[in-house]
Amino acid sequence: MFDERLTLANADAWPVRPGWAPVVAPFWQSGVGQGLQAFLAQRLAAGAVVYPPEPLRALALTDPAEVRVVILGQDPYHGAGQAEGLAFSVAPGVAPPPSLRNIQAEIQRDVGGPAPTNGSLVRWAEQGVLLLNTCLTVEDGQPASHAGQGWEVLTDALIRHCSDAGGEKAFLLWGAHAQKKSPLLDGDRHLVLCANHPSPLSARRGPVPFIGCGHFGAVNAWLSARHQPPIRW
Repeated sequence: MFDERLTLANADAWPVRPGWAPVVAPFWQSGVGQGLQAFLAQRLAAGAVVYPPEPLRALALTDPAEVRVVILGQDPYHGAGQAEGLAFSVAPGVAPPPSLRNIQAEIQRDVGGPAPTNGSLVRWAEQGVLLLNTCLTVEDGQPASHAGQGWEVLTDALIRHCSDAGGEKAFLLWGAHAQKKSPLLDGDRHLVLCANHPSPLSARRGPVPFIGCGHFGAVNAWLSARHQPPIRW
């Protein structure tokens, strides 16, 4: 059974691939990192239900040397059993939320292929897609409840590391919140694609509707031009 909530606020309990250590370890040793752990411990002690159970799961599944594509989300899902530590992904057996359904619909429209049997995006992570939210915990039913507590300092450092280290990458910035991170990226070296957020509130609106953006096919064409295998979306 999927353990759906955070139970430990100790960062040592959240494994990451060794390649992330130069970014993650200094953060946890910093005042901001220590303050974030204290905040999480206080909220858990107060009985708050916090998601997901593994906030750094994206860093545990994909090593920085393997990252080819970065997709930025904002907040983990705040419904019971939904968030699993990967932006936009839900565990097998959990009904895909509306944003994820729009992502799946755009994939079908853009590149086709068999319809997914569940909402887990672990298969993307295993192909070098870093699925990173800018804030990595949230309380039940309270979107953005952990914003401004320190996570953004870490995730900005991770985004910058992805831009600065290794080879060329594709960055998909969906929505205004993700697009605010564009100054962290080297746009001359990387592919940076922007569209509205896949939420039903904005997926079909301008200036760049998510439905019809063609990002999935564009990423695969860009990868193929660099003699890299396409992502099996």
